[in-house]
Amino acid sequence: MPLVVNSQIQIPDEELRFTYARSGGPGGQNVNKVNSKAVLHWQAMTSPALNQEVRDRFLTLHSTKVTNEGDVVITSTRYRDQGKNVDDCLEKLKELIVAATVRPRVRRKTKPSRGSKERRLAAKSENSQRKRGRQSPGIE
Repeated sequence: MPLVVNSQIQIPDEELRFTYARSGGPGGQNVNKVNSKAVLHWQAMTSPALNQEVRDRFLTLHSTKVTNEGDVVITSTRYRDQGKNVDDCLEKLKELIVAATVRPRVRRKTKPSRGSKERRLAAKSENSQRKRGRQSPGIE
């Protein structure tokens, strides 16, 4: 069953590769026997599931999770159960992709209002008066 991010983005299971390792943390002697840590590998650079705009934004936003080969690596050790950690990895990937689908708003340049200019100048003159009042009287 593919990972459904939204109506446009669906990642087939064939693109997702999982590896497993021994996890740290609580669990007693069971930690030394069970590979409960899930590591998700996904080729974001070559995946046809993402369009170019979303792919570029994804790679720039989450560059720390991308290897030199273009693999996205996500790990989970939140649970003691391997299956729950796999689901957690998928949920993390889904959140990262959703964050990349949001197009950033274009900033429009604005000029400061007349009132804000007046307040800034008033604050500057007030600060100047305060500092002038601290000076010792000199010869003028």
